[in-house]
This record gives sequence, structure tokens and C-alpha cells, in this order.
Amino acid sequence: MQTTNTKLRLLGIGLVLLGAILWGVSGTVAQFLFEEKSFSAEWLVVIRLLIAGLLLLLICVWNHNPNVWKIWKVQKHRYALIYFGIVGMLGVQYTYFAAIEASNAATATLLQYLGPVFITVYIAIKSKALPTRSQVIAIFLALSGTFLLVTHGNFQTLSISGWALFLGIASALALAFYTLQPIQLLKEYGSAVVVGWGMVVGGVVMSLIHPPWQVVGSISLVSILAVLFVIIFGTLIAFYSYLESLKYLKATETSLLACAEPLSAAILAVIWLNVAFGLSEWIGAFCIMATIVILSQTKPKAKTTNNQIHRAKTN
Repeated sequence: MQTTNTKLRLLGIGLVLLGAILWGVSGTVAQFLFEEKSFSAEWLVVIRLLIAGLLLLLICVWNHNPNVWKIWKVQKHRYALIYFGIVGMLGVQYTYFAAIEASNAATATLLQYLGPVFITVYIAIKSKALPTRSQVIAIFLALSGTFLLVTHGNFQTLSISGWALFLGIASALALAFYTLQPIQLLKEYGSAVVVGWGMVVGGVVMSLIHPPWQVVGSISLVSILAVLFVIIFGTLIAFYSYLESLKYLKATETSLLACAEPLSAAILAVIWLNVAFGLSEWIGAFCIMATIVILSQTKPKAKTTNNQIHRAKTN
């Protein structure tokens, strides 16, 4: 039994790391599309949500998943799904990419990873208990590591507009909501159905703001491949992996492990863009890896709200 739990835990860690790495690469590719190909965040978000969501639902239909339509038959689940699609799925995607467009991928990532702080505070308030010492240490390491990776250890480099700051904080709040809200839906219907419909709902709502046929950007083979990467790998696979990991890990763990996102972005910058990776960046990478080690070795405590949430995620 213990061996099975360990394997499931490792599976969850692997899934959230996969999603985080793809997010990191996707953010860098999105910044390339905004800066080099003049695409807009609104168009990129609406097209990636609609296409990735429909593809995921088609896979569910192909596999004869009965929950594809069943989820709409229960009123409270229908409302919860719509809520998730608009506030969670669309919220976390748009605010993050809009923050990248208003500043850059590094700054947007730093602000978004205030999300674990919001999650931990929420759980602490709900359970009327202070975070554990390991959680506090992990949060500190995650935030410190993310900061060092995206600012070179210099506070003065974090110079952004008020609008970009607002979008970054909104992205952190959306990440917290996205992590905690769909627990019951995931338990009842599975990640593929919930994520697929969440993307479609978010994409439909975004279409009212920016129709997908109104393309904004320079169309070329490179830009098409970049958009496809963002849709397939940075959206479909990344979001599915992240939500699937919620079945095996606690909400605070998944959010903190997802801090591997800026690490993957930094590595890509070094390999692809020849960006210098100095001492502060390597220290940041060490902090992120230390966070992963701490959380992977921490055993869930009984009689806590966190543990109840964890069990609710597991089929």
C-alpha cells in the first residue's frame, strides 16, 4: 500500500513538472510572438483555448468517455464548470499572457508565483491552522528562487507599469482559484472532460471580446509553428498534466512544484537565446530544486484540511 502511494505521488510530481516545463517554454514562445511577430494576447488566448479544448473533447469522444455530456446534466456541476471556465481557465490564461505582453515573461512568471502564497493562506484560514514549517520553508524557497531566476538578484530590475503589476497579481489569484476550485469536478468527471470544457467555455467567452477570425500578427511558417506549439504543448498537454497531478498531490504542493516553470524558461534562454546564466540564477535554480525535494519528501499529515482536499482529488 505504501509502495503504491509512493508511486502515485511520484506520478503526480512528474505530471506537474511536465506541465510546468511546457508552461515555461510556452511563455517564452508567446513573448516571441508578441515582440517579433506582433501578435496580441487576446487573439493568442482565444485561439489556443478553442482549439486545445475542442481537441481534448474530441479525444474524450473518441475514447467513448460518458462524462463528456454527463457533466452538463447536473445543475450544480454545470454552473461550477462554467465558473471554472471563465474565472479559472480564461482568468489564468489571459492575465498571464497579458502580463507578458505588458512587461515580459520573466516578470509575469514572478508575479504569478505569488499564487502558492494565496493558496497556503486560504487553506490556513479555512483549517484555522498555521502552515507547517516545511510549507513555510518551501514557500520561501520557491519565491526566493523564482525571484533570483527572473530578476538576476537585483530589485531594481523589476520595473513595470501599474497595469502590468495588476495583471500579474490577478494572474496569481487566478492560479490559486484554478488550483482549488475544480476539485469536485475532477473527482466526478476526470481531468480531460473538465479541462476540455473549461477551455471551450473560456474560449467562447473570450470570442465575444476578440473573435478568433480577427487575426492580429504576422503570419509566417515560424509564427504558425510557434502558435501550434503554444496550443498543443503549452496549453493542451501542460494544463492537462497540471490538473491530473491534483489527483495525487496537495494543492499547495502542485503550485509550488510548478515553480519549475521559470527554471525551464531560464534553461531555454541559455540554450536558445544565449542568455548569460550567472551566480544568482544558479542559486535560484537550486532553491527551486530544493523546494521539489522538500515537498516530495513531506508526508501528508492526518486530520488536516489539506489532507481532506487531497483525498477528494483521488478517484
